[in-house]
Amino acid sequence: MSGAYEQLYNKSINDREAFWKEAAKAVHWSKQPNTIIDTSESPFNKWFPDGEINACYNAIDIHVAEGRGDQAAIIYDSPVTDTKTTITYAQLLDRVSRFAAVLDSKGVTKGDRVVVYMPMIPEAAIAMLACARIGAIHSVVFGGFASNELAVRINDAKPKVILTASCGIEVARVIAYKPLLDEAINLAEHKPESCIVFQRPQAEA
Repeated sequence: MSGAYEQLYNKSINDREAFWKEAAKAVHWSKQPNTIIDTSESPFNKWFPDGEINACYNAIDIHVAEGRGDQAAIIYDSPVTDTKTTITYAQLLDRVSRFAAVLDSKGVTKGDRVVVYMPMIPEAAIAMLACARIGAIHSVVFGGFASNELAVRINDAKPKVILTASCGIEVARVIAYKPLLDEAINLAEHKPESCIVFQRPQAEA
């Protein structure tokens, strides 16, 4: 190990509270924590138990606030659709904020669960960030899972809303997601209040 790395590593082992107290300064806190680690229920320790943080703010807003809004936040390069797109932090903030408002309009609030059943497209990341923005809990399910596997995850998460896309693409094969989702909801004991479908040009739901 290099000298600087070894020194940092040893500090994280030998004085973990001081190490993570310093590391915590690198993120924005809505409420600064007074306690770094709570070991009262060890080995189930709790880190920063009295602090409050928003992952979405730290992922996007802070970069815009610090003047990096025009920098690339997401670079999407899909060989299967021959699509290349760059989304800046400012553009991402706008899109995430708008979609967070959509979720809010569907009654999604802090602590609610949202299942994200989507392919690997920028909208999936936007969906996850929008959930984090309003305090909802997102559960990502691999896009294209068969209906019975998706139904199991719906019953487990009990989502208020399910987010999906009209299709996924595997090499030259288009997989329609909506029929899979419809059957999963039919099989599941828990029924979501709403489903939001992102329409892709390769298949319309």
